[in-house]
Amino acid sequence: MCFSASASFAAGAVLSAVGVASLNKATKTSELPFASIPLFFGLQQFAEGFVWLSLTNPDYAGIKGILAHAFIFFAQVLWPVWVPFSIYKFEKQEGIRNILGKSLIGVGVVVASIMAYYLFTNQIEAEILGHHISYNQEYLTQFSLIGGILYLAATALPPFISRNRKMWILGGAILLAYVLTEIFYSQFVVSVWCFFAAILSIMVLWIVINKRKE
Repeated sequence: MCFSASASFAAGAVLSAVGVASLNKATKTSELPFASIPLFFGLQQFAEGFVWLSLTNPDYAGIKGILAHAFIFFAQVLWPVWVPFSIYKFEKQEGIRNILGKSLIGVGVVVASIMAYYLFTNQIEAEILGHHISYNQEYLTQFSLIGGILYLAATALPPFISRNRKMWILGGAILLAYVLTEIFYSQFVVSVWCFFAAILSIMVLWIVINKRKE
């Protein structure tokens, strides 16, 4: 699989359009955070497209650090909070689902706060290895295995709390993408998993449309 600036920009354009369509299909204010997920993924892919340019075009080299930080902000600060929050708001939760939903939002806030601190107090080095971008984040060693598990819990488990079976399909696809990324692209997990998750976010439009029909 070959990734490039053009692939990121193309994904960004498609996802932005899907995000706008999802927002237009949302019927309640509470559905807007979830419906906006493809649009945010589109912006993230545009950011990585410019990271590619900063690594291959001297005209963009001066802002490489800013662009890398922007991409990582989406990946490690925004998503741990936005995913559980948006899914929690998407449908009314009661009983144990309500408790679990709020708990995962809390986990996401903790993870995002720690990652934001590391992100804005450390340098991030991005480089092209083969056909992928590797983000060198030495500070992640301080985050440890437990931190990684909490991050995955905040970003991958919320769909399974939903009563919506289509949401379960989305969650299963995201988890499968993560496993495949760890197996085949272990050096590029941040970049590749975000790309896969971005493409899978097209399913958000499907879920929003079907909820409207229901």
